[in-house]
Formats: sequence, C-alpha cells, structure tokens
Amino acid sequence: MRPLIRLFFRGLRLVLAPVVLIAEKLSTPRAVERDAQAQAEVDRACEDLALYQFRTCPFCVKVRKEIARLGLPIEVRDAQLDPDHRRELAEGGGRVKVPCLRIASNDGEVEWLYESDAINAWLKRRFQQA
Repeated sequence: MRPLIRLFFRGLRLVLAPVVLIAEKLSTPRAVERDAQAQAEVDRACEDLALYQFRTCPFCVKVRKEIARLGLPIEVRDAQLDPDHRRELAEGGGRVKVPCLRIASNDGEVEWLYESDAINAWLKRRFQQA
C-alpha cells in the first residue's frame, strides 16, 4: 500500500509542478525601482546571501516572489536537484528543509534562516528602505 501512495503523490507532483511554475511566472510582482547608487548598495549586500530552495515548493515560490518584488539579486541554489547544494544545506543549516536563506556576515559568521515568513520579514526589514 505504501508504494502505491508514494506513486500517487509523485504523479500528483508531476502534474502540479508546471501549474505552480506558470502561476509563479504570471503572478510575480514588478521590482521596486531604486536609483543606481541605492541599487548598487543592495547588489553588494546580496552578495552574502543565498536562497536554498526546491523549484516547485510553494513556500519557496513565496520567497522568490518577495525577492523579485524587492529587486534583489540573491543567488538561488536548488537543494533538490544539486547534491552539492543539498549537502551544504544539511551541513551548514543542520537539516535539508527549504526555503532557507544563508546569511553570511563580514565577520565570517553564517546564519541559516528557515521558514518563508521569517525570510520574507528579514528581507523586508533589511531592504525595504534601500
């Protein structure tokens, strides 16, 4: 019975994946506009950030939409299909759970922030005024 249930959910994911991606494409907001200097500062700040995600995860879509709305050039790392990124997430963050924002600071400290609402709140606090 268990293999049958797994097969059902894999099939469901295969059917829903394109729907999720098309819905994301159609509903992603336009980026905020900044002057060149402010955008350059934002670009520099985003060099220390990376989002670990699965492409069709609805919570990851939520974070990617916020990143797009804020106009942030954050590196997106696929922890589902790339074994190196999956290993980095497991070793650095302690678990393979997405979305996860890796925040590196100037002093070498690395923070791993999980949960889409927490990530979006952090991004808004950090980049809303910039």
